Amino acid sequence: MKIALVGYGKMGKAIEKIAEAQGHEVVARLEEKPTKKNINDADVAIEFSTPVSAYENVIACLEIGVPVVCGTTAWLDKLPEVKEFCKKQNGAFIYASNYSLGVNLFFEINKKVAEIIHKHSEYSIRMEEIHHTEKKDAPSGTAISLAEEIIPVYGFDGWKLSPKTENNNLGIEAKRIQDVPGTHTVLYSSETDEIEIKHVAHSRQGFASGALLAAKWLIGKKGIFTMKDVLGF
Repeated sequence: MKIALVGYGKMGKAIEKIAEAQGHEVVARLEEKPTKKNINDADVAIEFSTPVSAYENVIACLEIGVPVVCGTTAWLDKLPEVKEFCKKQNGAFIYASNYSLGVNLFFEINKKVAEIIHKHSEYSIRMEEIHHTEKKDAPSGTAISLAEEIIPVYGFDGWKLSPKTENNNLGIEAKRIQDVPGTHTVLYSSETDEIEIKHVAHSRQGFASGALLAAKWLIGKKGIFTMKDVLGF
């Protein structure tokens, strides 16, 4: 598999290391907008850049005809436009807020737990996420994905960046601590006890491995997909 890394920061470098260990070839390491010339006949592009550049990068790859796996967060107001453009181009596109296998299993567990506990009104619910100090968005895309599974179950209006759930909005507290790859916790509290489900990432390796898995799966396909498709959920 010939891979173009669109965005060559910490995630791009982590993906490169695993890709080369698996025998894949990284044919482009781009900090600039992809073009037919600089993408070097890649089979697939893996996009981890910045919220400012993600939209243009994905559109450029689809225009060239290269399938795109995108993991950049905090640009999703433009995701509907990307999906529409992908359909027009008959392209292939995957977006996920988190590509880790463990996190995607956690998404499924989170939804099931919410469906069980919401029937018991004595338990209040809130969320917490912790990431490294260089993370630009808060709350994280993963936290938002977790919240979006809970909101319809509870009938919340939405989520808000807050340590408390109030005014019918699910509270998400975001903390930034040096060298923390990512910790996500959903907490259910009553007067007598507390239940929590938590995912703790030990490194970026899980995210990078999942992105590579998605890239291999996407080659040869047409359409718009998620990690649920890749993992068969």
